[in-house]
Formats: sequence, C-alpha cells, structure tokens
Amino acid sequence: MRKIILLLGLAISVLTAFTQGNDPAAKKVLDGVSKKFKSYKAVQSTFTLQIEDANGKVQGTKKGTVYMKGPKYRVNITGQEIYSDGKNVWTYDKAANEVTITQLDPSGSGITPQKLFTSFYDNDFLYKLNGEKKEGTKTLQEIEMTPVDKTKSFHKVYLLVDKKNQTIYSTRVLEKNGNKYSYTVNSMNGKAPVADEVFVFNKAKFPGVEEVDLR
Repeated sequence: MRKIILLLGLAISVLTAFTQGNDPAAKKVLDGVSKKFKSYKAVQSTFTLQIEDANGKVQGTKKGTVYMKGPKYRVNITGQEIYSDGKNVWTYDKAANEVTITQLDPSGSGITPQKLFTSFYDNDFLYKLNGEKKEGTKTLQEIEMTPVDKTKSFHKVYLLVDKKNQTIYSTRVLEKNGNKYSYTVNSMNGKAPVADEVFVFNKAKFPGVEEVDLR
C-alpha cells in the first residue's frame, strides 16, 4: 500500500517550489495545477493504475478512489484500503481480512497523499515541458521529470496535464528495472461532500477482522 500511495503521489504530485534552472514553462504549468488543487476543500478522485513489465506486457490493472479533506485521507484500491483521520492510519488487507493500525508520523516526514499532491517533492526533480499533444478533445501538456537523487528506483516520470482544466490527466513512471506504472485520473471532484467518518476504519463493517495495533 505504501508503494501505491507513492506512485499515486508521483502521478499527481504538484510542485510549489522549484529547483533553479528548471524550465520556466513547465513551472508555469505546475504552478497552475498547484493553485487549482489548493482551492479544493475536499476531494474525491478516481484513478486507474496499469503495470507493465520490461517487455511492455501488461501485468495488471487496478482501479481506485482517493478522498482528502484537510489532513485526513482515504485510499481505496483493488484489494486494499487505507484510512487516516489525521492522527491514526488503518491499512486494511481485504484478502487477509486484517487491519494494521499505526500512528501518523508526528514529525511530518511521513508520506501522505496531501504532501504528494502538493509540495512533498520540492526540489527533488529536474523537469521540462516537452510540448503539447491531443487526446480526443483535450489538449495535454507533457512534462518530463527526472529525479535529482539517482538512487531512486525510477529514472523518469512523464506527467500529462489537461491544459484547459489545469488538472493532472495521467502519469507514467519508468523504473530502472524496466517496469512501467501508468496512472490515469478518471475523475476529480473538488467539491465532494466527504463526511469525516469516511476517514475512520469502522471495525463493525468488517466481521471477523484481525487487528494488528502498532501504535
């Protein structure tokens, strides 16, 4: 699940501070996406994650939903769910009917969707605007991102931004081992009526669930 969140963040991370020397045209695009995302009070977004091996063969496709409201978040993806009320984190494995409970990192160094959607990767990438392409009626702007830290497991990220709506359309993450992760945002609702209980794991809804409390 941690890797899913990391990939999700790579897919739609929006940088609010940028390394000197990066493409100013790409910075302008990312600034616009960041401003748009920060205007949302609560978010519900659906996405598709596709995994390919080094030969280009599809290894799997997963669909998911992410909810965010202030410091709270919830991620649902095939077979797994993760909840956080801003203090605790519940990671539920459907196949095992097991939930692991941990505390959210109080130091602020932990990974959360909010950080990944905004400024978690400040100064961590070199990036440039490759140009525009058409996808149906949409005009998409492609940003090529290269991690500054060469020890990362991936060497390139390609981000597509919907020019008109200033929202993320898709991301393609290229790993050094040849695997490719393609993330596509299917919908983004920045006015979603998300209740606070959405972010808390309700044990009563999961009969027989085993709890592993690591707090």
